[in-house]
Amino acid sequence: MIRGYLTAHPVVVDIVVAALYLVPSIAGALIVSAREPSVPETVHLFLSAVAGVALLARRQRPAVVFAIATVVLGASVFLGRDVDVLPTLFALYALAVYRSIRSAWIAFAVTSAVTVATLTAEVLLAQAKVFTPLQTAALPSGILVLAFSVVAVLIGSNVGNRRRYLDALIDRARQLARERDQQAVIAAAAERSRIAGELHDIVSHSLTVMITLADGSARLAGTAPERSAETMELVAETGRGALADMRRLLGVLRDGDGDAAREPQPGVADLGGLVETFRAAGLPVRITVSGVPPEDAGQQLTIFRVVQEGLTNALRYAATATSVRVVLVFQPGSVIITVDDDATVHGAPGQGSGRGLIGLRERVGLYGGTLEAGPRSGGGWRVRAVFVAVRGAQTATGTATSSRSPEPREETL
Repeated sequence: MIRGYLTAHPVVVDIVVAALYLVPSIAGALIVSAREPSVPETVHLFLSAVAGVALLARRQRPAVVFAIATVVLGASVFLGRDVDVLPTLFALYALAVYRSIRSAWIAFAVTSAVTVATLTAEVLLAQAKVFTPLQTAALPSGILVLAFSVVAVLIGSNVGNRRRYLDALIDRARQLARERDQQAVIAAAAERSRIAGELHDIVSHSLTVMITLADGSARLAGTAPERSAETMELVAETGRGALADMRRLLGVLRDGDGDAAREPQPGVADLGGLVETFRAAGLPVRITVSGVPPEDAGQQLTIFRVVQEGLTNALRYAATATSVRVVLVFQPGSVIITVDDDATVHGAPGQGSGRGLIGLRERVGLYGGTLEAGPRSGGGWRVRAVFVAVRGAQTATGTATSSRSPEPREETL
């Protein structure tokens, strides 16, 4: 309780410390001056008052307080009847606590030099009968001054080390708190980026298909009403699927909605339904798969998103394409995805934001791969992704024979 109170009220402590020195010193000097008025006693009284007031700043300016205390220490040998060492002790303690232990020991060396020099001069002047000697002999006075000074430095060093240790612990705790907050911000930004990429993939694909189907239905409304109705049913089905995907994705952000987080992400097994959707929208898609796909859920989602984005761009910009070919090659150590179209003229890329390919590059880059998108030599457009395959232990050891000599197969929908 006492330590907590003193720590919480440093000004009160400084006032008490100054009063402990100032009140007895001023009272004693006034009594001596009243009995035997003299110039040395008046000077000593003034120096004692200055030293007492300076003790109020021992926390903020310990070096200045020590300099004033040293002057009082040296002058008291010639102005008073005892060595005035108390301000010096407070100053040495303050240096060890609020500055450093090294500075406290340097100050102790200065105190020792001043004490030895002034007491030696006092002895020589007393022998020459020029100066009235102190009430205490010079040698005991010097020993007491040095002994009390060592004690003050040692106590200050102990308290200062404990204080600096606690400050280091508090600073470390603050650094850890800042790092924790920074990691939380980074994680939140990464999660927002991930959700934004997923939303882009879902919305871009679904809206592109729905717009294409709606345009076709409008053209067929007058000539083939039945086909127009079937097309609008596909529009509704695509919209419901997109809505379900968005609910699943956003459900993980709601507290207590654990079911949405456990629903599986789309993978290679869902490519058939994806291709069927684009075929229904009028895109002539053929897909060829060779090898055994990786079992990692993250890579399966990456494969699905690359194919989805490639077909979405083909449906959006390659309206004149007569063939769109998707080739998936699953090798033991790599995955190669190619989406080609033969459209001689591609629409201006004004409908999209350009974030789709950026998101795909980030997805592929997570597995040490690359994504290329651009015109191909024979005409048309190509999207090609290559990244390292993540295999399970059984497949990696070669027990899965189907991954050694994969046979190409073309999906039939």
